[in-house]
Amino acid sequence: MAKADIVDTAVAAGQFNTLAAALTAAGLVNTLKGAGPFTVFAPTDAAFGKLPAGTVETLLKPENRAQLVAVLTYHVVPGKVMSSALVGKATEAKTVEGRTVNIDARMGGVTVNGAKVVAADVAASNGVIHVIDTVLIPK
Repeated sequence: MAKADIVDTAVAAGQFNTLAAALTAAGLVNTLKGAGPFTVFAPTDAAFGKLPAGTVETLLKPENRAQLVAVLTYHVVPGKVMSSALVGKATEAKTVEGRTVNIDARMGGVTVNGAKVVAADVAASNGVIHVIDTVLIPK
């Protein structure tokens, strides 16, 4: 069993600096260090880099905290969902934000709203991380 929680696991990986900064700015660090379990679709720094110029900086401003919280909680699904439970399926999952994401694992890989899962089943003590290549933005 993994010893580190979702936040510490992501920070230790070294490719989630923007996500870590965003979680801190949004006040969500303690939530994701909680008991969970959580399934987190974690965008890499490169994924955040694909957003239009200035998007991250704008979201990190204190006056945009509610929007930042919405974007980040849109990447979190209650419960621990391993990729093996999704193989060959297309389904929807309700996020902590309240809307659903479309998960498709029918073509040999897994996508979430079209974002590719580039590393699945990264174990944490309070859930699982699936690394994605694109930031999910609630519509």
